[in-house]
Amino acid sequence: MDTMPISKFKATCLAALERVRATGRPLRITRFGKPIADVVPTKIEPKTRDWIGAYADTVTIVGDIMSPTADPKDYDALNGRLAEQVFGRPAKQKRRRR
Repeated sequence: MDTMPISKFKATCLAALERVRATGRPLRITRFGKPIADVVPTKIEPKTRDWIGAYADTVTIVGDIMSPTADPKDYDALNGRLAEQVFGRPAKQKRRRR
């Protein structure tokens, strides 16, 4: 591992970073002889496949996808019929505002 005083690193920062990238050798930055930071090269990860469109051609549509799956008459919960079926009593009616 190479070492470099912080004053020299400040003056030649871009060149020092390029040297670390090109050689792959880490660089230790020191201040008053004591290490304060290590500059290490990054590991270039292989490019992953884009997730957008990853499931293309994996789904098959069977039947009509636009119409509801159940009869709309079954969705009568707003009229209180669901409360009667579940609780055995009619739902409370909302008070009308004047």
